[in-house]
Amino acid sequence: MSCLLKAIPTAGYAKGLLWSLALAILLSLIFPNATLAASRLGLDNGYLSSCPASNNCVVSQNADSKHAIDPIAYHINRNAAKEILLKVLTVVPRTEVIEQTDNYIHALSKSRIFKFTDDVEFYFPPNESVIHVRSASRVGEFDLGVNRRRVEQIRLALRDLNI
Repeated sequence: MSCLLKAIPTAGYAKGLLWSLALAILLSLIFPNATLAASRLGLDNGYLSSCPASNNCVVSQNADSKHAIDPIAYHINRNAAKEILLKVLTVVPRTEVIEQTDNYIHALSKSRIFKFTDDVEFYFPPNESVIHVRSASRVGEFDLGVNRRRVEQIRLALRDLNI
């Protein structure tokens, strides 16, 4: 009998469950088109994915005016530029590189309070001295300019390091 009583949720447990449910409903109302999965990521025939219609993404390839951002130019060896970028990413708050190849880097950046995840991608095309970039939120419609500011801060850090 005592085992059965331990399995019955307490009032505190039920209250916590109700708060979690209320928060989930509230978030679904605030972010009606939210998805916790990553959008299309990676390269497709030498291009990063385009941005969705939402206002929480920037990309330097084939973008409309709302989502466009300049690629990051460099004037040193491509491999050295990539290594410097990787070092810069280690000091970007709440950011972790999760994938890298010879011409591509994928990192995750999490927001400070709600821990929302943004995908940040970098592409080093052959025969060009630029790093194409895409930064996109996984949830919501608006990011208050966070993705654009992140890319511009990375650009400034790389400029300060004379790449």
